Amino acid sequence: MQTIQQDIDERTNLTSSNKLELLLFRLGHDALLDRTELFGINVFKVREIIPMPTITAVAGSPPNMMGVVDLRGQILPVINLSAVVGCNPKSGLNILLITEYARSTQAFAVESVEDIVRLDWGQVLSAEGNASSGMVTSIARLKNDGNDLLAQVLDVETILRQVMPSNELEIDPERIGPKVPLKAGTVILAADDSLVARTMIEDGLTAMGLPYIICKTGKEAWDQLQAISDKEEAEGRTIHDKIALVLTDLEMPEMDGFTLTRNIKQDPRFSAIPVVIHSSLTGSANEAHVKKVGADAYVAKFVAEDLANALRKALKVE
Repeated sequence: MQTIQQDIDERTNLTSSNKLELLLFRLGHDALLDRTELFGINVFKVREIIPMPTITAVAGSPPNMMGVVDLRGQILPVINLSAVVGCNPKSGLNILLITEYARSTQAFAVESVEDIVRLDWGQVLSAEGNASSGMVTSIARLKNDGNDLLAQVLDVETILRQVMPSNELEIDPERIGPKVPLKAGTVILAADDSLVARTMIEDGLTAMGLPYIICKTGKEAWDQLQAISDKEEAEGRTIHDKIALVLTDLEMPEMDGFTLTRNIKQDPRFSAIPVVIHSSLTGSANEAHVKKVGADAYVAKFVAEDLANALRKALKVE
């Protein structure tokens, strides 16, 4: 038991040093490229890995959904991840990855699981503009016997949205409440590497009447913050005349949300800026680290009403 707890603590403490652990897996042969590609997802999102059980087909299921599985009394949807990305698993779909995203649990069918690797977020680069349909958020650079190896980090939020669309994710202005007044000239600085997440954040902020600047990575947000500060200072103002609040995801290429938040809170220029973390990484361990790095609030994706309430509270607007 002590060994298990130590492993959990060590993995959780990676968030203090801009690191992550990536579960690597294969989805089969890519006919277009004529090879087998390597994919990855954050270990924090993987609850369990099991051999392929019996799957029950469900009438009227959307494309790429194989059916459901009964896992110790919990009925989970099973998504054919190989079909989603256009691969052909020659040895079959042999493994289920049980994952937790944005308050939901689901199973992804894959061909094989390769390894778990520990990386610095600096080894993970944004893939936007190079990935079809926005299904890949970033590319992880790995070392294998001295050779460079690339793994595609999947945007599971976008995949879930495509395979299992939900009306609950739509923005309802009435539930969000009245528009929020900001100090004239100030904006929300937001950061998220997922295309679908950024779209939903933009829709939510617009519905709240909040102007915003949105970035694709934590590093981009940090660079923006420093550039804005320099510009404001040169014109006789402070960062608080431009940035009212920072809204950030946790998992992002180059710099994660924990590191971004810690940088903000440890810099005297920025420490008074409220930071709200908005993430599909849920659980008590992550929420404890949110408090440790000094964030003002944590809200799990994706409920627009909850996000609106968290922003109002952080901005001290009821």
